[in-house]
Amino acid sequence: MGFADQRFNVNLSILFTELPLLERPAAAAAAGFTAVELWWPWVDSPTPDQSELDALRKAVEDAGVQLTGLNFYAGRLPGPDRGALSIPGEESERFRANIDVAAGFAASLGCTALNALYGNRVQGVDPAEQDALALENLVLAARAADRIGAILLIEALNQPESPAYPLVSAPAAVGVVDKVNDTTGLGNARFLMDLYHLSMNGEDLPQAIERYAARTGHVQIADNPGRGAPGTGSLPLEDLLDQLNKAGYDGWVGLEYKPGDRPSAEAFDWLPR
Repeated sequence: MGFADQRFNVNLSILFTELPLLERPAAAAAAGFTAVELWWPWVDSPTPDQSELDALRKAVEDAGVQLTGLNFYAGRLPGPDRGALSIPGEESERFRANIDVAAGFAASLGCTALNALYGNRVQGVDPAEQDALALENLVLAARAADRIGAILLIEALNQPESPAYPLVSAPAAVGVVDKVNDTTGLGNARFLMDLYHLSMNGEDLPQAIERYAARTGHVQIADNPGRGAPGTGSLPLEDLLDQLNKAGYDGWVGLEYKPGDRPSAEAFDWLPR
């Protein structure tokens, strides 16, 4: 077991960002990857022009890589936002407008995992109102994902870096997964287990894996401290991924770490070729 036995994809919204978006899929392929994932690339638009969608689709196809994960519109990310679906008013409407666009783009590239970030708490708004809105929107997203044969991912972030985000533990995120599945009856909502975020929250990672591996639809990693490549911090990532493997997780592992002060292409020296 070990890193050599995992299926890694590279997140093109945190790695290779020194390159224009349309050049990143080919750069990932040149670095040896066969699969990539993305945050919603158009921060200012949940409904970009078809020409922009087509250009990115062509870049992915021409690079010969598989798009294995895509975020729905999440507001200004990178930036201060952590999702739109629980924000009453315009942001919720923008999320809803994005659902079919994101699902259609994912379907056009055979992508079968869509990640819906929950959104920050809004000062002066009742959290229960936000949670009710979130469930409505997540149900719409789950149904759209189901129509294209995809899963819907719900992610826990970390409290130190996202203090207004309410899902800052594995149990909190899995609780939302269960609510969505109970409401839709589809069973296609899954937990996105980001080991960096869980470690930043001080969670017991082996225990989280033991409890939630069977409900996990995707895994992401970065080392801690620093959110750098494996080996730049102190997380036993190789052992944790082995544990996930033994617990039955056989999906992709997304590399969602910062390359540091070097080109992204040089940030994979830890990885067996």
